[in-house]
Amino acid sequence: MILAVCCMSLFIVSMDATVVNVALPSIGRELHSTISGLQWTIDAYTLVLASLLLLSGSTADRIGRRTTFQVGLALFTAGSLLCSLAPSVGWLVVFRMVQAVGGSMMNPVAMSIITATFDDARERARAVGVWGAVVGVSLGVGPLVGGALTDTVGWRAIFLINVPIGIAAVVLTFLFVPESRSPKPRKLDPLGQGIVIVLLASLVGGLIEGPRLGWVSPGALGLFVLAAAALVALVVVEGRTAEPLIDLRFFRSIPFSSAVGTALVAFGANGAFLFLSALYLQEVRGMTPFQAGLWTLPSALVTMLVSPISGRLIGTVGTRVPLVLAGIGIAGAGAVLTTVQASTPMWVLVAAFVLFGFGFGMVNAPITNTAVSGMPRAQSGSAAAVASTSRQTGVSLGVALAGTVTGASAVATVGSGFAVATHPMWWIVVGIGAAIVLVGFLSTTAAARRSVESIAPLLRG
Repeated sequence: MILAVCCMSLFIVSMDATVVNVALPSIGRELHSTISGLQWTIDAYTLVLASLLLLSGSTADRIGRRTTFQVGLALFTAGSLLCSLAPSVGWLVVFRMVQAVGGSMMNPVAMSIITATFDDARERARAVGVWGAVVGVSLGVGPLVGGALTDTVGWRAIFLINVPIGIAAVVLTFLFVPESRSPKPRKLDPLGQGIVIVLLASLVGGLIEGPRLGWVSPGALGLFVLAAAALVALVVVEGRTAEPLIDLRFFRSIPFSSAVGTALVAFGANGAFLFLSALYLQEVRGMTPFQAGLWTLPSALVTMLVSPISGRLIGTVGTRVPLVLAGIGIAGAGAVLTTVQASTPMWVLVAAFVLFGFGFGMVNAPITNTAVSGMPRAQSGSAAAVASTSRQTGVSLGVALAGTVTGASAVATVGSGFAVATHPMWWIVVGIGAAIVLVGFLSTTAAARRSVESIAPLLRG
């Protein structure tokens, strides 16, 4: 029952991303939003989620995992209800941030609850396997559920459906999930947390608003200068903090740095892929949300099928092969999509979607495995949390970059010329795939292994 409750929370949070992407054109039309407003609808959620994942994990260890989990469920449910009632895109963005605060307390804390509940290593492995399968199912059904609800009831229903599930999860958590805490919780790092929020918000804000404000305008330049200053401040502050939010010593490990970089670019490619595909299929090809969901389903299904294969490959041949295959799949998909026109045959699109689903399904397991490889057990949770933060940050940057590169951020709607306008972004995706192939080789060299060995004593100390 505890596992079921935790998986319930994962299902609604994971499905929320794909559900919202399919509904974006409908949201834009009803709320009279520009494309940049739709970008913020996605990025407000992922930015807040990325910013608070580490804080939520340490807070749960300190005040109690069940308590934090219940508060997160309540906030996510309340945020979903408010999103369904949003009178404008501005309010929708605000309510999405409320959702994200709750979401940041749910998934990482749920994993901690599962780890604390299942003492037997074999049972714990099976529980984590079920947890991973739920991610695949949510990705697969998300576009269909979102499309069906948007077509029949309206886009507001995609948020409203979370409310009864969230209420049930809160009640079941109270009844069945025991309270647990870490015997040695990490200290809070409010200064580091604040700097992370400023860094991510200013960088993504600059990318989204740059085309509208003008790249050399004081507003756009100010955002990028603020992001650069925040990055410098983060390095200085975290390097001098006894228990930092982000332990910079992790980055001396080549595999860890590779995992963070791979997470950023791979999930950036995925964020751009979902965002541009939803706009192209509905605004250029004239599909309904449900039809768009059906056409993107092959990508999600292939991701779901390939993910466990990637995990088994890691266990037998290591992370190099999955990473190389992931890069080839993502680069191949990008290359096919660079040829897309307003009237491209659908089988070409499906081929690209399947290639992308294959590449993305291959990349996730190596990211987590490489991030925690060689880390002391006490530090593996923190290392995995940084990798998770990088995933959400990557989605935010991918959506922001997609709108900027295509020129969509500066317009209210897109037309038939949007197909050609996406080509530069798909070339960037080709480059991302090539970079992942390169990382697959660099992160598994003898020098990479030595870098892990050199920092392990420091972290244990």
